[in-house]
Amino acid sequence: MLLVAINACNTQPSEKSSTTKEKEVKEISLSQTQVLEERKVSFNKRADENTKKRYQEGLDAIVASGILKSAKNVGDLAPMFTLKNAVGKEVSLQSYLQKGPVVLVWYRGGWCPYCNVNLHYLQKELANIKAQGANLIALTPELPDQSISTSEKHHIAFEVLSDLGNKVARAYGVVFKLSDDVAKIYNDKFGLNEHNGDTSNELPLAATYIINTDGKIEYAFVDADYRNRAEPTEITAFLKKMKK
Repeated sequence: MLLVAINACNTQPSEKSSTTKEKEVKEISLSQTQVLEERKVSFNKRADENTKKRYQEGLDAIVASGILKSAKNVGDLAPMFTLKNAVGKEVSLQSYLQKGPVVLVWYRGGWCPYCNVNLHYLQKELANIKAQGANLIALTPELPDQSISTSEKHHIAFEVLSDLGNKVARAYGVVFKLSDDVAKIYNDKFGLNEHNGDTSNELPLAATYIINTDGKIEYAFVDADYRNRAEPTEITAFLKKMKK
């Protein structure tokens, strides 16, 4: 998942390459939560006060909207859906529930560095999740061409489905509209509207659900702060408890 650029004209050992290798070794020993926390610290050091203020106001607005209370939660029935994956194949939640529990994860897009960390750690934990008889499905509002690029970049071996217009996310109650300031940042910096193919400036929360074979939500991680994600190893631990 890391691209390493090497200067062919330099005959001396690459300092940058060495640093990158050290980073790779370090990340192997860190949990997802630790890596995300490091990103938060790095952002707070680099970003100007105005940018940090606009982001914080955006997060405060999400909380004030009441979405955390209205989103689907433990004990609720999970809305069924059928969506297409990156290669156009229709995939239904119901068909997967016939095989076992489903871990349902939303990510905002391949443009989001926190989402990329999450996808990396989910892929890393995938074998353990499957060992508990569960399957992992990720939903994104990105266009299929964008989602297939993200899947290939991270060597993802689980289903990634395009939830265009956030229709399924809306059924789960996890959709919110970005503040005007944050929407401008995301469009100027990341091209959000081009990634999603619309101008709604809406995104899903970075939510995670575990749904049992009866279609009931057993586990819910719903957070207003996109920098916080369910820890994949904790997902596996919860699945183990479900089997007892």
